[in-house]
Amino acid sequence: MTDNVHSQSMTIKRSVDEVYAIAERDGFALLDIAIDEDRLKNTLDDDSCGAFVCFEGRVRNHNNASNVERLTYYGYEDLAINQGRAIIEEAKQRFEITHAVAIHRIGALEIGDVAVWVGVVSAHRYPAFDACHWILDTIKADIPVWKQEYYEDDSSKWLSNNG
Repeated sequence: MTDNVHSQSMTIKRSVDEVYAIAERDGFALLDIAIDEDRLKNTLDDDSCGAFVCFEGRVRNHNNASNVERLTYYGYEDLAINQGRAIIEEAKQRFEITHAVAIHRIGALEIGDVAVWVGVVSAHRYPAFDACHWILDTIKADIPVWKQEYYEDDSSKWLSNNG
């Protein structure tokens, strides 16, 4: 039974096109395949904006003193989308931004894979930089996503999305 619960939290129930439509409309989604950075960037194209800032979080080959081989992200899709929508709405209220989009990947990822992508557009650079930073930190703190790191000695460790 536990394996079934974990496998359900490694895949999304929506089509890829639905995921990108939700991300464009609401600002946040989970995805269980490689993130298409160009597709996300195109959703933010706005002639009224002079600033575009993005962040790509990639899987690195180490954490603290351990060599990481790969990792798996687990997430709860509906709750994540609802919380992500609230984060983007709050960012629009806190910062002078026009729009923001973020996607967090779930499932098995390899070294170098993009795990999270955040993009922000605004009339000026400072609000875009500040909002991108805040959105990323808030996603890492509040979105129901957890990771399991696998190490070269075949051990693994569960970590919060901030760890």
